[in-house]
Amino acid sequence: MSRTRFSTHKVRPGTLPQIEKKAAFVREMFDDISPRYDLMNRIMTGRMDQKWRKYAVSTLNLNRTDLVLDIACGTGDFVQLLQNSNYSIGVDFSLGMLIHSKQPNLIQSDANRLPFKDRSFDAITCGFALRNFTRLDVVFAEMARLVKPKGKIAIVEVSRPANPVINRFHSIYFDHIIPLMGSMIAKKRAYSYLSASTAYLPDEDKLRDALVEAGFIDIHFKYFLMGSSQVISATKGT
Repeated sequence: MSRTRFSTHKVRPGTLPQIEKKAAFVREMFDDISPRYDLMNRIMTGRMDQKWRKYAVSTLNLNRTDLVLDIACGTGDFVQLLQNSNYSIGVDFSLGMLIHSKQPNLIQSDANRLPFKDRSFDAITCGFALRNFTRLDVVFAEMARLVKPKGKIAIVEVSRPANPVINRFHSIYFDHIIPLMGSMIAKKRAYSYLSASTAYLPDEDKLRDALVEAGFIDIHFKYFLMGSSQVISATKGT
């Protein structure tokens, strides 16, 4: 049985773009919020997003010589974390996010068609981006193409608490307070999308099935903050 069912989340009409317009919408939105994106992340999570990223990296069991790709790198939080011990490259299709990054080795590219040879990387990370992709199956297939056999991936993403009481309080914060904070601090209404976009996320069972279909094994889900966030780790099959 799946731990969390995102289909129960009610989406405000007009908050989410039609699927054929999603890619352009998401790119423009992240370009727009990029100047205050890092500040809002720290405020929204109380800096716990950094803790979740560190946990994700710990699941990769990296060696010093391993090469890591961060997909949908944003302003480069994962790249910065990984540079402490490994060589890493980040890709994102929002030029605004890359411009507002202070990290090296960042490339503008679409996660559906990444410009690297097969089996180029020892590991792959991805933070808070699954719900922004138009085709998760395509992105998972790209991850499987790019990571070496027995290489690992680690994905950080939001979640919805399974406990109905906790979920109620979480919804008040995530669906109402965060959009209000976004309009006040970032002066943007994009944070209404970011909360509503959890409707795009498949439940745990479907995510697991999609990763298996792409060629991954040893798939694990770790939940944080009473189920408000998750780290998904997996290994590429041989």
